[in-house]
Amino acid sequence: MPNKQNSTHDHHEEIRLELHKEEFQVSKKIIETAKVNVYKKTYTVEKQILVPVTHEELIIEKKILNPESTTDTKVETIRIPLSEERIEVTKHPIILEDVEIWKKKIEEHIQINETLKEEKLHIDTVGDIRVMLDNQTPTI
Repeated sequence: MPNKQNSTHDHHEEIRLELHKEEFQVSKKIIETAKVNVYKKTYTVEKQILVPVTHEELIIEKKILNPESTTDTKVETIRIPLSEERIEVTKHPIILEDVEIWKKKIEEHIQINETLKEEKLHIDTVGDIRVMLDNQTPTI
């Protein structure tokens, strides 16, 4: 009758534990935070100024004398316009401001703090047990 000896490999129970660890992944997405419309608007302003103008006339003055009376004189005046200044208004645009508009991407670094979990194996023993690690001497 063969002799049956129990080796440690014959009757062992295997328990498998999976140890987990959290890692994080950072992703970014663009969201619209503001809308900007840039446009020009025209305003009207009424201006009033006084402009001096001149004109030129030829004046002819006739004195009609009454021969019978020395004090009785009749004056006849003729006015003939020769030239006059006329106002001519011309408007022309001038540059008031030179405005430049552009978009600029600015990169800044924001620190993110996150708490991550990690599982580690712990062995609690009761009694006088020797724990042996591969390629090491037994520890008590």
